[in-house]
Amino acid sequence: MTGSLQGPYDVAVVGAGIVGLAHALAAARLGKRVVVVDRDAQANGASVRNFGFITVTGQARGETWARARRSREVWAEIAPQAGIEIVQRGLLLATRRPESRELLAAFLQTEMGASCDLLGADEARARLPQIGKGVTGALWSPHELRVESRTAIPRLAAWLTESFGVAFLRGVAVLGASSGRLETTRGEIAAETLVVCPGDDLATLFPGRIAAHKVRRCRLQMLRLSDPGFRLPGAVMSDLGLIRYLGYAELPQAAALRRRLDLEQADHLRNGVHLIVVQSADGSLVVGDSHHYAETPEPFASAFVDSLILDEYAHVFGPPPPVLDRWIGTYAVAEQQAFVDAPEPSVRLVMVTSGTGASTAFALAEEVIGDLFGVRMGAAA
Repeated sequence: MTGSLQGPYDVAVVGAGIVGLAHALAAARLGKRVVVVDRDAQANGASVRNFGFITVTGQARGETWARARRSREVWAEIAPQAGIEIVQRGLLLATRRPESRELLAAFLQTEMGASCDLLGADEARARLPQIGKGVTGALWSPHELRVESRTAIPRLAAWLTESFGVAFLRGVAVLGASSGRLETTRGEIAAETLVVCPGDDLATLFPGRIAAHKVRRCRLQMLRLSDPGFRLPGAVMSDLGLIRYLGYAELPQAAALRRRLDLEQADHLRNGVHLIVVQSADGSLVVGDSHHYAETPEPFASAFVDSLILDEYAHVFGPPPPVLDRWIGTYAVAEQQAFVDAPEPSVRLVMVTSGTGASTAFALAEEVIGDLFGVRMGAAA
């Protein structure tokens, strides 16, 4: 455990995942004295079990897309200050079907397609010669960033302490939160303002309010593959992502692609499989993922689901390199992309319920902290 129970603090944040850390940063930038409390000894949840992929292009139109744009700005600003490497930049979304190209052409006519390019097959191969013969084109987006989440999240927490004096209490469970105090397994913590960021813990704090939003958990499977012997120009996705990412999927032209995928890749759709491939500094690839939903997901990984993920990889790249690691992640999910609840005037319950924490949390936190303290934060402040 680091930090101490000594207070009072201006802001106490429950949860040291990316959503909690984003709120700690926003509060610290206002000069507030901040403590972050987490039940785990180290980052262990969704924030380190993902791609580290800060995604703008394809996020749900409107509020989520705007938050992603702002959060990308914050990542680009703080990463060098915190000693976090930006491992990759940009997104190549490789397509194999004419319906995908029609959908992307429509996407480029929206405000979300700004600065993106629709590439033909030869242009796509000029950027990534290793893509398979079945790839007929691609969308290129310059907006995306990728960090190594397993190291970026701990480094971000350390930087918050080094640069802003944020205190961290780890291995401490919070049992209750009400105006002015947290009740924990190590005693009470006094704080003027409380921000509860429970991740996918649906039962400990404010379970009734969480249940009102019909929150469940999503379980996903992911893999790390050995170095394929080439470097990616950015993150890579495929046709399947076009019906999962709402910025594309909510456009009318997505219906034709969905009908074709229902016929050609029903098992993939049934298991929520789409393709994201990112590359680490050592050349290895993080590849995923799948989506299964339940209040308490099973902890067992399916070899069949892994085979579906690798099958989609093979359609884009050819035979995959050997698998080095496999793991399961979980995150909170609901109909809305995120929500902020106010159990009491100085208490906020904040949940990202769409798997977009790394992509949107910094902007969401500026909104929440700005509202609590009556100031305007962010690029437009």
